[in-house]
Amino acid sequence: MFGLKADWPLDVSPRYFTLEDYEGGEPRWCPGCGDLAILTAVQRICRDEQIPPEKIVSVSGIGCSSRFPHYMNTYGFHGLHGRAFPVACGIKSRRPDLTLFVATGDGDCCSIGTAHWVHAIRYNMDMTVMLFDNHVYGLTKNQTSPTSPKGLSTNTHPEGAWLPPLNPLGVTLGVTNVSFVAQTVDWNPAHLLATLQAAHKHKGFSFVRILQRCPTYTGKMYDEMQQDPSHLNLLTHDKGIQVDPAVAKMYKTQQEHNPLDLAGAQKLALEHDPLPIGLLFCDPDRPCYNDHTAVGMDMPVEDKLTALEKELDRFAI
Repeated sequence: MFGLKADWPLDVSPRYFTLEDYEGGEPRWCPGCGDLAILTAVQRICRDEQIPPEKIVSVSGIGCSSRFPHYMNTYGFHGLHGRAFPVACGIKSRRPDLTLFVATGDGDCCSIGTAHWVHAIRYNMDMTVMLFDNHVYGLTKNQTSPTSPKGLSTNTHPEGAWLPPLNPLGVTLGVTNVSFVAQTVDWNPAHLLATLQAAHKHKGFSFVRILQRCPTYTGKMYDEMQQDPSHLNLLTHDKGIQVDPAVAKMYKTQQEHNPLDLAGAQKLALEHDPLPIGLLFCDPDRPCYNDHTAVGMDMPVEDKLTALEKELDRFAI
């Protein structure tokens, strides 16, 4: 080949995937929506890891964020409101070889889907869960969500939300067998990508809360943090989220935090100013339920029938 030495090894993969291979339908999110940054980050991870599109499943419930599977050129399931987790767990239970991304919003996950969310944390099945948290029901036109700040004016509470918001990090960190909890923001693409990369590489239920603005209803919610990054606390540690030094330099407020420290993570989850971003907790040794459900899956049908007959014979009269 012209330009290459004859003795150079050249191993060409029979399939090489570009970003276009993971692009599905044209996104219909509002201009400026943070969902677009999250979608791009996931497609970059798939490209960088060269995961065949047919080995990926995107699962969602209902909401703006839950249109995610339509925009990935992979297998996908856009299900019922709050029901993304049982579908994802079912897929992982029978097809542990697939890569799963779960897209869920603050209304979808933290309201109608709460019971499924809590048990999915405990099951600790291997999947990357992205909580698109814009603090409002955007798809149904500005209703109070479980994470709406107290006092936020919405269509359902025009004089301001009455109750303090639910803390998704605190809830997740309080569930038995939690294995990975991180927080990032949609307006820092480098930190967003690094966080989702770490979540994807973690074996287990990787929960990433992504703080974002709804450009239509909560567009100015994080103006202060965007203009003054000192309102964010960058968590650092050699076992944490690794970001480019140029990105880290933006944050004057930094804290070294060992992600194995669960009590420390629970304390950080309660802090709002400065708001922690990075890896709060990670324990790679927590058991994954899908490891148990996958036992015997490669057994031939004949052997399964033989084992079933043997078991039933135990109860023969």
